[in-house]
Amino acid sequence: MNDTPGWASPGSSPPDGQPSGPADDTGRPEHDPAQPAQPADEPGTQPQGPGVKWSKEQPPPGQWTAPTGSPAPGQAPPPPPPGPGWGPQPPAGGGYGGPGGHGGPGGYGGYGGPGGYGAWGGGWGAGWGGPPPAAKPGVIPLRPLGVGEILDGAVSTMRTHWRTVLGISLVVAVITEIIVVLVQGLALNDLTGSDALNDPNATPDDVLHAMGDSLIGSGVVFVVSMIGTVLATALLTTVTSRAVLGRAVTVGEAWRDARPQVLRLFGLIIVVLLIGLGILAVGTLPGVLVALSGATTAGTALAVLGALAAAVVAVWLTVRFSLASPALMLEKQGIKKAMGRSVKLVRGSWWRVFGIQLLAAIIASIVSAIVVIPFSLIAAAFSGDGVSGLLNGTGGLGWTYLVVSGIGSVIGSTITFPITAGVTVLLYIDQRIRREALDLELARAAGIQDYGSGAPSSGS
Repeated sequence: MNDTPGWASPGSSPPDGQPSGPADDTGRPEHDPAQPAQPADEPGTQPQGPGVKWSKEQPPPGQWTAPTGSPAPGQAPPPPPPGPGWGPQPPAGGGYGGPGGHGGPGGYGGYGGPGGYGAWGGGWGAGWGGPPPAAKPGVIPLRPLGVGEILDGAVSTMRTHWRTVLGISLVVAVITEIIVVLVQGLALNDLTGSDALNDPNATPDDVLHAMGDSLIGSGVVFVVSMIGTVLATALLTTVTSRAVLGRAVTVGEAWRDARPQVLRLFGLIIVVLLIGLGILAVGTLPGVLVALSGATTAGTALAVLGALAAAVVAVWLTVRFSLASPALMLEKQGIKKAMGRSVKLVRGSWWRVFGIQLLAAIIASIVSAIVVIPFSLIAAAFSGDGVSGLLNGTGGLGWTYLVVSGIGSVIGSTITFPITAGVTVLLYIDQRIRREALDLELARAAGIQDYGSGAPSSGS
């Protein structure tokens, strides 16, 4: 007979000592003529009443407690008052019910008993405050990430694997800055003068020509810098993906993993650049045509408005394609599929992806400015026009200035490349965790047993 309330309906089994033969129409067991009838008042017998019925007045649900302060012998004590969390806690040291029940000897272990939920320690049985924390084999927990966790994961990757990360960043920064210095010193030195922009008597043609030269110079530097940033992101993708699993990787291993995809990566860069330049050309073309027809002022204004509108569209597309690089490197995709994967992962989260990447860019810019500005001032002090020429925009870009400022740029890029690259890769991983449950695959790759099955994991 089960003594646990609620597990068996009252009357479902006959009481002890009562015959269990077939019942007649009144619900009583049929009388066997071979057995003598017992008087109703004889001890140990039950009166032949109409059967077991429920009382019309029942206590309210959830209040099945003993009327006295001490429970009857063999009866389980009442549960303690409910505490914070997920409802009332079970009795300490055992489960609901007595011997053979949940928590008793021979039972199921019980809530809080040996082998039950309370035996997990730190899991759901400890305080009933919620699910256990997510496993964290590496720099991030295996669950959807917050903004702070993405930034912290990028910094933790750089701090934990600093030899590999800073080695890759330094090599890419040196190569990129050498190209920038050569391009500026050999080709763009005559295009970066801003005399016409500072001259109040300059004609609109002069202003337009000076703006065009400045845009060309800035565009070339931007393209070279972006190539370096994307290349660093590609090489650091392997480092960051291994850091998520808690594993280290050398520079040689990162290069061997990235080398088969480098050509596709440069193809992806060229495609994205062509899309951006095409949008910019479409936006400024009407203003340029108007300016060439003779209405220089109106054409300049129209070109500026068109450039602003094209910039908005270019930023929108850039964010949509911003996760294509890690998708291409980690999934071994082609250019078109990697761009499609990025669009799919960003869809519905454009503002979140844009905000996180903008925040990372601002942080990287501040760190870079702290390093680069002192070197720029030192470089200007050794140049012909001094610091005043640099501040007024009248000084030329001499080789001394370019070399000294380039050293500062290399140091700044070495620090900022891991931040921007790490944020991009972790944002890609976060979007896949949110949309495709990538945390299950990461847990299996990290060797965490029974992750996601409700059992306590061994890798947290």
